[in-house]
Amino acid sequence: MLEKIKQTADFLRSKVSDIPEIAIILGTGLGNLGDHITDKLYIPYKDIPNFPVSTVEGHSGNLIFGSLGGKRVMAMQGRFHYYEGYDMKQVTFPVRVMQMLGVKTLFVSNAAGGMNKEFHVGDVMVITDHINLFPENPLRGKNHEELGPRFPAMTEAYSRQLVALADTIGNEKSLRLMHGVYVGTPGPTFETPAEYEYFRVIGGDAVGMSTVPEVIVANHGGMRVFGISVITDLGGKDITEVPTHEEVQKAAVKAQPVVVELIKEMVARS
Repeated sequence: MLEKIKQTADFLRSKVSDIPEIAIILGTGLGNLGDHITDKLYIPYKDIPNFPVSTVEGHSGNLIFGSLGGKRVMAMQGRFHYYEGYDMKQVTFPVRVMQMLGVKTLFVSNAAGGMNKEFHVGDVMVITDHINLFPENPLRGKNHEELGPRFPAMTEAYSRQLVALADTIGNEKSLRLMHGVYVGTPGPTFETPAEYEYFRVIGGDAVGMSTVPEVIVANHGGMRVFGISVITDLGGKDITEVPTHEEVQKAAVKAQPVVVELIKEMVARS
C-alpha cells in the first residue's frame, strides 16, 4: 500500500506544479462547490493510478486542483464508501495520497440524517466529534511509522481552532450553524427509527455513511480537520417520512449557499 501511495503522489506531482496544503472532500450533493474553484485542473479518478472510482450518484469522480478564497486547494468531487465494497484502505487511500503530497488541513463534508430535536432539514452542522460504528478501522493492520503512530489520539479529531473560526464567520455572516456529534455507520440502508433513537441516546446528533474513516486517517497523518454535515433528513421514533437518495441530494443542494460561503471564507483565513 505504501508504494501505491507514493506512486500516486508522484503521478499527481507530475501533473500539478503547485501542490496545495489544503484539501476538501465534497460529499453527496455538495460537489458543486467545485464550480467556485478557479484556475481549475480536473483529473478524473479513472486516470489516476491506484485510485478507486466512485459508483454513487451525486459523486462526480474528479480530483480538482485550483484556487478558492485566494488559496490553492485540491478537492475531491466524490468520495469512496465502505458500502460500495471497498475496504477501509481503499476508502481512505486519497487521504493518504494527500498526506504524501504535504496537505496540512482537510475539510470534509457529508449529507447526514439528523436526530437532534433542534435540527431542521437544510441545517449545516459543524462536527465537533464523532462516534465510530464502522465494523473495521482504517488503521487496522501493519502500521507504517512514516505515516503516523501505532496508537494515535482522537481527543481532538476535529480541530477546535477551525470550529472556532467557523463560529466566528457564522456570526459575522449570520449563517445558521449547528454543532454536533456525527455517528458513522457502514450503510447502505437508511436507519430505522429505533436506530435513530439509539444513536441519539449514545450522544449522536447526526448520522451518515462516510467521513469517520477519512478523519481517522487524516488525524493519524497529522492533519488538522474540519467537518460539516448537511442535515438532509430527520429520523426518530416520531418521524414517519421515508428518505430517498434523491431527496437527500435535493436537500444537500439547498444548503449549498451556506456551505460554499463558509468553506470559502474558512479557506481564505486558514
